[in-house]
Amino acid sequence: MPSERDWEQFKQKFFAKSGINLNDYKPTQMQRRITNFMTRHGVNTYLDFYALIDRNPGLYKEFIDFLTINVTEFFRTPEKFVELETKVLPDLLAKSARLSVWSAGCSTGAEPYSLAIILADLTPNTRHRILATDLDVEMLAKAKKGQYAANELKNVSPARLQKYFKPLAGGLYEISDNIRSRVEFQRHNLLLDRFESGFDLIVCRNVVIYFTEEAKDALYRRFFAALKPGGVLFVGGTEAILNFRDIGFASYLPFFYRKPL
Repeated sequence: MPSERDWEQFKQKFFAKSGINLNDYKPTQMQRRITNFMTRHGVNTYLDFYALIDRNPGLYKEFIDFLTINVTEFFRTPEKFVELETKVLPDLLAKSARLSVWSAGCSTGAEPYSLAIILADLTPNTRHRILATDLDVEMLAKAKKGQYAANELKNVSPARLQKYFKPLAGGLYEISDNIRSRVEFQRHNLLLDRFESGFDLIVCRNVVIYFTEEAKDALYRRFFAALKPGGVLFVGGTEAILNFRDIGFASYLPFFYRKPL
């Protein structure tokens, strides 16, 4: 059984290598996840595991991918995207003709491309700024490639599938150049790197599930500061912000929080 000292040393070494501070994650859940991964690879202590990933770049990349939970699909939780398209974005567009949008923790790009599709349909002649960021450079490379399996497109309407995707061999679909060109991808660590400001909409969904309450609170306060007055934060279906009023947000719709004007 790994010791607490082993765990503390692993966290220090891993932070120095990856820039990921495991102190910002719930320790019980994170230790369970990492221990399961270690067991699959026949390692019993955290320091032995660190030594293994340090000398094996392929396994290190696999572990980063495992750690950052890159599960994604287009229009994830479709009913919330309906609210986004029919209520939230029209409200924002009524105040500003050109929006600045940030998809934080974008994984393989399904979320920012979903936003780009909606905005292309709502305002076909306007090029909004859509910034998409993620910690994992492998996921960002996949996002820029823009190729997806059919199961990732299950919530895409037939009309949009035909309009914005090109079928490829092997059951894959490729996002159109029109939509791809609307999204700007960057590597970004939500817990370490500075934030831009002046966003009309920030989308951060299914990213903070293993964060500590302190890390989540700090993150949401930074999102609040990064929004324009009247801007909106959109979070995942299990990520309701219970102290949103303390942060400064006003109630808007379930899982949507607005920065007052």
